[in-house]
Amino acid sequence: MGWTGTLAYFAYTFGAIVCAICAVWVATRGDDTRTDRIPAIAALALTANWCFAAASFEPDRLIVELTEIARNFAWLFVLFRHFANDGRDETLRIVRPAVVALCFVEALHLVLLLVAKRYAVTPEIATLTFETATMFRVMVAVGALVLVHNLYVGAADASRHLLRWNAAALAGLYAFDLNYYTVTYIIGAVPSELTALRGLAAAIVAVPFAMGFARGAAGLEFRPSRAVTFRFLSLLVIGGYLALMLGLARWLDMLTGDLARLAQVGLVIAAGVLALIWLPSAQLRGWLRVTAIKHLFKHRYDYRNEWIRFTQTIGSTGFDETSLPERAIKALADITDSPSGILFLANEEGTLEVVADWRWREDDLHAPTLPAALAAVLEREELIVDFDEVRAGIDHYGEIGLIPDWLRDDRTAWAAVPLLHFDRLIGLAILARPLIARKLDWEDFDLLTVVSRQLASYLAEQAGQAALLEAGRFDEFNRRMAFVMHDIKNLSSQMSLLLRNAEKHVDNPEFRKDMLLTLRNSADKLNMLLARLGRYGTREKSAGQPFDLAATARSVAERFGRNHPVALLRSEPALVVGDEEALEQALVHLVQNAVDASAGNSTVVLECYTDGISGKLQVVDSGKGMTPQFLRNGLFKPFVSSKEGGFGIGAFEAREMVRGMGGRLDVESRESVGSRFTITLPLQATRQLIGRQPDMTEYEDA
Repeated sequence: MGWTGTLAYFAYTFGAIVCAICAVWVATRGDDTRTDRIPAIAALALTANWCFAAASFEPDRLIVELTEIARNFAWLFVLFRHFANDGRDETLRIVRPAVVALCFVEALHLVLLLVAKRYAVTPEIATLTFETATMFRVMVAVGALVLVHNLYVGAADASRHLLRWNAAALAGLYAFDLNYYTVTYIIGAVPSELTALRGLAAAIVAVPFAMGFARGAAGLEFRPSRAVTFRFLSLLVIGGYLALMLGLARWLDMLTGDLARLAQVGLVIAAGVLALIWLPSAQLRGWLRVTAIKHLFKHRYDYRNEWIRFTQTIGSTGFDETSLPERAIKALADITDSPSGILFLANEEGTLEVVADWRWREDDLHAPTLPAALAAVLEREELIVDFDEVRAGIDHYGEIGLIPDWLRDDRTAWAAVPLLHFDRLIGLAILARPLIARKLDWEDFDLLTVVSRQLASYLAEQAGQAALLEAGRFDEFNRRMAFVMHDIKNLSSQMSLLLRNAEKHVDNPEFRKDMLLTLRNSADKLNMLLARLGRYGTREKSAGQPFDLAATARSVAERFGRNHPVALLRSEPALVVGDEEALEQALVHLVQNAVDASAGNSTVVLECYTDGISGKLQVVDSGKGMTPQFLRNGLFKPFVSSKEGGFGIGAFEAREMVRGMGGRLDVESRESVGSRFTITLPLQATRQLIGRQPDMTEYEDA
């Protein structure tokens, strides 16, 4: 007995055991309301009997042939009874002639078997008998496959759910027989390798067929996971590649001499290099994913796995302690297989500014903000922007004219997803184009809309918690300042009283003169400090006065220039309206920060100029600079400082003072390069031109 005989013995034995177990299972636990249950038990039992006979005797023995014929009759009758599951006898009347014809053809095998055993005395007759029997088996397999197709396609929806497992098993049974007998007819002999596998094929078919008789079979579904499908496709591609290389190698065997050896070695090297470069690539994985989703699945996304991955990304910071905005953009980009993304959040002015990025190019992180008009359109329409449509000139709600040129021209930008919370725009996510380019469809829009709302709720909750924390810090700060102010008030009162008592002593004029001067200066300083501390609370509204920005810059430069190099490079007159003392204090904060960030011999540069509408005052240093993360999230946050021991309110107070005068404070910074702070205030002439009064009361609470 060769290896094929050994394989056939174990395969048929295994098939007999499995078919017998399936027959017993259907008899004891199968749905007893089905009319085809008894024929199914008989078919499985006769298949087990055939496998037992094939494992015990040689394939050409009479008992093996007879048991196979009995098995075939049983399966044809099972197929016939499956048509009665819809409860209508009319169905059986239609298919009965086809089944009878197939049974007649199968019965002819008894005649051919008799001819082969008794009358095939010459090789020609034996060959003719063998070919006729094989052709009859091919005809039965084809007819049975047609009936299985009509059984499933013509069934009602409820019957399809009931019959799908049985129909799949019958299709597998007759498909194997069709291929087996087709190969037999072509080669003119029984293929020993396929014959050895027939028992294993019977076992594989019996299991799903028996499952179809379970009471809950209507709810059973075969849904391979996407991971399994992608791996299967990967193996299929690799297998196809190896088969192609093997075919080329066999073709090269026809060559002779050194040319053959040279060609084969070159083929091996080229195939290896191509495999190492192409097979593990992200491009190939993306192509396999898109191909599988397009042709094998009803939906693009596996929503359960997507939601699990989304939750894990949002809920875990990882070893690098990434912030929530960074995790948010990563979670959104992972859904569409985007390699990078940017997150914009709305600021106090309604514009959208960059707060986080994930693998986006560093050069684009300092791009300008997105306009408030675009944010308004996205908020009103909840529009997911397809940048390919924008570049093609397709406009839905007038968004094309509002998208900045730098974003439209960037071919990396693929989609813009608005983040809405209670119909209010929280931010905007820009997703990069996937490695395998494709067009956004309805399923992308639906899933991104749902996920973006969830992300918006997380970001809004974090912003609310940050606001509560900041309010708590301010409350604590105000309580501390209240004690300080109380002590300073007491000291001021005591010194004022001492001053009044000293005025009564006129015995020593010189003493009185020095005492009065000292006390008066101390009282002035304490009152000035008290007034400054009072700015952290409710400030008194006061009218602004015109003053020259250049004069203020010159004064501050001279003050700091005594201890550190400070240069005023430009000093153009710029007449603005506001609180000169408050602006001077804000400028002192900025210059002091620049001095602290610079080396001892590094010059801090001040520039004052106008653009015809506003007066601008810049403070430039070449110090350590600030990281993009600190620039976006920490610079103007109270009690957050990059300096050791810093209190963290200088930059915040400077910005609030400038805003109180109707201006703005902008900042640019790069690590190891330096920083540039720009104060912008409207000129007095501009205020008068647009009809505004130079009264600062309307800006005090801005």
